[in-house]
Parts: sequence; structure tokens; C-alpha cells
Amino acid sequence: MNWSKSILMAAAFFAATQVQAQDNLINALKGNVSDNSKEGFKFTEVINLGKTSIKDQGSSGTCWSYSGNSFLESEMIRMGKDPVEISQIYTARNTYVEKAKNFVRLHGKQAQGDGGQLHDVLTIFRKYGAVPYEVYTGLPEGQTRNNFSEMSPILQSITESVAKSKKPTANWLKAFTGAMDSYLGEVPENFQYKGKTYTPRTFADQVIGINPDDYVGISSFEEHELYKRFVLLIPDNWSFESFYNVKINDLTDIIDHALSKGYTVAWATDVSEKTFSWKNGVAFVPEKPIEKMTKEEVDNLFNGPKPEAKITAQQRQAAFDNYETTDDHGMHIVGLVKDQTGKEYYIVKNSWGATNDYQGYMYATKEFVRYKTISLMLHKKALDKNMQKQLGI
Repeated sequence: MNWSKSILMAAAFFAATQVQAQDNLINALKGNVSDNSKEGFKFTEVINLGKTSIKDQGSSGTCWSYSGNSFLESEMIRMGKDPVEISQIYTARNTYVEKAKNFVRLHGKQAQGDGGQLHDVLTIFRKYGAVPYEVYTGLPEGQTRNNFSEMSPILQSITESVAKSKKPTANWLKAFTGAMDSYLGEVPENFQYKGKTYTPRTFADQVIGINPDDYVGISSFEEHELYKRFVLLIPDNWSFESFYNVKINDLTDIIDHALSKGYTVAWATDVSEKTFSWKNGVAFVPEKPIEKMTKEEVDNLFNGPKPEAKITAQQRQAAFDNYETTDDHGMHIVGLVKDQTGKEYYIVKNSWGATNDYQGYMYATKEFVRYKTISLMLHKKALDKNMQKQLGI
């Protein structure tokens, strides 16, 4: 199957600046709606794992930080800890520092913007620690949600100017972090939490208590050797991290096994599809291509279960190579349901607020996940013994 995206959606998404990309993505999805969709689905819960409340990333491209930290919060629950809301903007600002360093060292030959990858949450945890949201919200006084529309172009102009200079000085990083301080606030060197004093390092180690080395990234592409590591070539993989390459069906087998053992999964994917409805909370791969549907079929796309296409590894690779599948959103898989026909869907926690039919959650079919996954992040022990052996973990 090779069905194209709406021209309008493509224009809205790709013409946006990186600062506006998340808002424009959400706006582009507003047409993917069927009336009375919720009445058409009868979901039965199979697995529903521990997670924290739905958050709203606001006007910022920080979905990767929200979903990655949501994943760590669920890890705290799994380990029997009291979860704490981790400051997503603390993670993001330190990622921007590291990304800026790379940008300058590469003479400006790298993507910038708000975007990142799920593993950036672990990278920052390892190097900078973490702080609770209540200590560092990243919100200026009087502001209730993120808005990076002014800050991001300023940060980008700083790094672009430095990258163009003949001999960068050591002062540029002070200017860069100073700009973030102005918009996001200064990071405290130490802080009080539940009557104890912590630094970001001691809070990460003593309260959150995860080991970044316990987690792995998984993806699936035909052009790479199976069960070996490869560097995922997407703009937001600014740190050139590598992922284990598995078969297309392994993606959902890995998620299924993880959920069955009590482990949630962080999920990077492409949501800019006509068959991803944020409002209706459903994502699937229709058997009939969109361009061949009647208006009535399109209008009823999300009104109950529909037959799905069976995606091959070749189709998955082709969609990535021709930009039909792009890395545009990160979310958090926390469970599994079945519809009235017995088809299984993953329960997906989003970071766009509780504004859709399912109060911030989505239901994505396994076929959609196999087709549109960019990468997964999960605990090594969430993999079954055979997969651990194949990957050499």
C-alpha cells in the first residue's frame, strides 16, 4: 500500500518553522474527525499499567521530553516508588545546550529547533540529573503553558552566528544559556523536596533512581542488518545514537511482551496521517487507500472498527525513504485494549492535554505501529530472553 498524505496537511506541516511545527501539526490533524466516533468503538481493557497524569506540552516541540519523562515516571511506579512529575523543561533546556554544542562543532551542519529523541531524556539524566516540575516549570511569571515561539528563533540565531564565525570564543555558550535563563528561568543548584535538600544529580539518583544504561532503543529498517545496532538517520537524532534493528513484526511482539511483564514503552512515531485522529483518539491503517475512498467513507473513517491493510517491511522502508513516514511525535504506550471485533490496540498516552474523546489518550492498532514507528525505548528486561540473546544484551 502506498497512499499519499493530504496536500493541505503536508503544506501546513512542512511549511511551518520548527518553533510552530507542533501547533501546526495539531491544527493539520483537526480535519481527521468522524462524528460520533466514540459510540462506534467498544473497547475492553486487557492491560493498563501505572502512569502519571496527562500533561500539555503547549506551544513547544518538546513531545520527546514529555513522553520520555512520562516513561520514567511509569518506571518509578513499576519499581514501587512514589512517582514524581519530572521537569520536562529542565530536560529540554539541557538538551538544547548539548545540541547547540554539536551544532557549533559541526560548523552549523546539523538540524536545530525544539525537536529531540526519546533517548535524549536518558542522556540528560546521565549528565545533568533531573529536578521535579514544581522546582523548575520553565514558565515565566503569569504564563500557564509553554510557548517557545520567541525563544527558539533567538537561540537559533545565536548558534548560527557562532557557527559562521571564523574562530568561536568561549563566550557564546554563556549568551546561549543566558537567553534560556531569561525565558525559562535559572536552574537552581540545590532545592528542597519533601523536607530534604537535593541537587539535580542527587535527586535523579536518590529519588527517581533509574539507571540509564538499563534502557535500549529499537527500530526496524530493511536496509540495516538485523539484530545489530545502527545510527538512525533522522534530523532530531543530533547525538547520532544507535538503535537495535529488528524485524517489522518484532516491533509489536516486543511491545506485547513488555506490557505483559508490567513495562511501558516510549514510542517515537509519525502522526501526520489522515488515518490518525487526535480528536477521535484512534489511529489505524485502512485496507482501502484514502484517495480511493468516497466522501462518505472518509467521513466515517473513525466510526467504528475498519478492515486494515497488512504492511510489509518493504512498504515500511519505502515510506521512510520517500518521507511519507517522518519523525514528528513522541508518545507513551501504557496498555492494551480490544475492540468489539477482537482487534487489539495499544493505549497511548499523549502530551496535548486532555482535549480529545479519551481525555488525552489514543488507541493505535498494531498495524499502525508496525507501519509508522520510528523507534521504541524500553527497559532491557522488558525484552524476552530470545530477543535479549539475539541482540547480545
